[in-house]
Amino acid sequence: MGRRFGWLWAAYSVSALGTYLAFDAFSVIAVVALHAGPAEVALLAATGPAVGAVLAVPLGPWMEFRRKRPVMMGMDLVRFAALLTVPAAYALGGLGLGQLLLVSMTVAAADIAFNAASGAFLKTLVPADGLLGANARFESTNWTALVLGPPLGGAAIGLFGPVTTVVANAVSFLLSALGIRAVGGGEPRPGRTGAERLRAADLLDGWRHILTSPALRPLFFNNLAANALIMVAVPPLAVLMLGPLGFAPWQYGLAFAVPCLGGLLGSRVARPLVARYGQQRVLRTAGTLRVVWPLGLAFVRPGPPGLLLVMALELGVITCSAVYSPVSATRRLERTPNDRVARTLSAWSITGKATTAALTALWGLLASLTGPRTAIALAGVLLLATPLLLLREPREATAPPSPASVPPSPAAPPQSR
Repeated sequence: MGRRFGWLWAAYSVSALGTYLAFDAFSVIAVVALHAGPAEVALLAATGPAVGAVLAVPLGPWMEFRRKRPVMMGMDLVRFAALLTVPAAYALGGLGLGQLLLVSMTVAAADIAFNAASGAFLKTLVPADGLLGANARFESTNWTALVLGPPLGGAAIGLFGPVTTVVANAVSFLLSALGIRAVGGGEPRPGRTGAERLRAADLLDGWRHILTSPALRPLFFNNLAANALIMVAVPPLAVLMLGPLGFAPWQYGLAFAVPCLGGLLGSRVARPLVARYGQQRVLRTAGTLRVVWPLGLAFVRPGPPGLLLVMALELGVITCSAVYSPVSATRRLERTPNDRVARTLSAWSITGKATTAALTALWGLLASLTGPRTAIALAGVLLLATPLLLLREPREATAPPSPASVPPSPAAPPQSR
């Protein structure tokens, strides 16, 4: 896809590895260094992303009419600076739970802004028929980093202390910013009709586009419900496996690390499957198959058979999700006009993060009242209804192609981006 995409992919790869090296690092720091209890750790895990999502609401409209590459570099540098305050405060003996919460909020908001800007930038960088291939590469890279990052991060914490992986994550964002700078090429400032200043109505434009689009609306609600219901079962499952079932922490980690190899497989076959069966059929099939597995987690038993069952079920979820995700991301870009991509992606991400945080807290309460198996089973049953949103074939034209998708005349100079 060219040298420029290669630099963007390299920047994504290094930041993804840094992120998964520091997987759950704040919870580890809170427990190990600050001696926080379960309620404080849960507050840190849920509140940071939720408040960060609220803070990101005005960022989508703000960045829509700005060059995306400087926004991406800026968000990388914000995350770099925010994360570096953690080891600095730790070294000075002044680190507290409040600072971790503030940094978590900042990083969550910057994550949303970066992802929205990068989606809009990607649409101008690669041809329309290359979007699925690009998204599949990102998906494959993400699962590779998830396989490698947590074990390496855990070893690094054991050898060098609890803030080691936070330093590595911060450096990865700095390297990402340098990689995005190396993408080079011109990028025209997006035009804007009407008022130049950000208006209150602009804050809702992303949601307005999603909810009025026959193609995006069912996809949005399916992603929202399925992703949240898959995630809400993770804390009760951790309580179940590490508590009554007696699995060791390394067995729990192994149960989720090994199935991530299915993510590599799924992301590899997504493009050939779409070429053979079509986008809608792949979305419907993969979207259905990814939700049939989690219900089985409610029946996990102790010992090796229980561990193998968790691995098999997670392998099914992850493989099908890795097929579904790049196809879903491609449709989202294809069905969104170029001047609404940042607002649409930020609205999508904000709603997803807020919904998952709220339902995770609700399911934690449910698990405390009814037990972890009941909470896991209820999430699994509700998941089975989510594919109904994908049954109807959308009748909507693809959004106007990005400039990069129209090949320049052989006599014309290369198009400025």
